[in-house]
This record gives sequence, structure tokens and C-alpha cells, in this order.
Amino acid sequence: MLLAFLINSFLVAAAVVIHHEALNGLFRLGKRVKLHRNPAILIGVFGALLAHVVEIWLFALGYFYMVRSDYFGMLQGNFDGSLIDCAYFSFTTYTSLGFGDIEPLGHLRFTAGLEALTGLMMITWTASFMFLKMEKYWVFDLEQKP
Repeated sequence: MLLAFLINSFLVAAAVVIHHEALNGLFRLGKRVKLHRNPAILIGVFGALLAHVVEIWLFALGYFYMVRSDYFGMLQGNFDGSLIDCAYFSFTTYTSLGFGDIEPLGHLRFTAGLEALTGLMMITWTASFMFLKMEKYWVFDLEQKP
């Protein structure tokens, strides 16, 4: 149980740090490079999306390691043990979509729950970031119109 806790803690902490650095990098890029509204927003959206994908694959690698061990439980159902199936499970868990065709057992239930919570937090963090980014352009547009 202690090893599962440590792995889960690492996965969550790494996802938060990745997300922080991605959003911070996008913020710094926006300060340095002056772009019109649409390219700036597109860079923000694609940058944040890339951060989410990296975080999802991080959890997928965690699942891949954990299902290959006898200590953490297993993923059962429409699952063949491949990295791509771990990534699929991670994508559906991170986004809280949860099709239910793959079910975690053992300590992996906690990993899945933490990934869903982490995904919720990272997605809402991105939404807040994008709102602030877009608000900057909305205020600018409103001030210029008669």
C-alpha cells in the first residue's frame, strides 16, 4: 500500500507541476510575443491541450507499470495489457468520461480516482486560464468600439 501511495503521489505531483509549467510558459510567451487575438487564443488552447495529453500519458505509464506488477491490482474488461489500452483508460479517467469497459481492481482503484480528481482540477485550471486570457481581448475589443 505504501508503494502505491508513493506512486500515486508522484503521478499527481508531476501532473500538477507539468500543468503549472505549461500555463506559466504560455503566460510568459503571451507577455513576450505580441499576437493578435485569434492566434494568441489558439496557442493557449493548443498549449494547454498538449499539457493535458502529456499528463494523461504520464498516468498511462503509471498504469502500465502497475498492471505489470503483482502488487497493485489489475485492469479488467476490454483490456489486453498494452500501453495503448492503458492510455485509453487514462484518457477516459482523466476526463471523467469513464466508459466503464475497463475496470480497475485493487490499488489501481485509488490511482483511477486520483487521476479523475487531478483531471478535474487541471481542466478547471485551464478553463480559468483561458477565461483570463480571453477576457484580456474582450476588454480590449470593447474599449475600442464606439
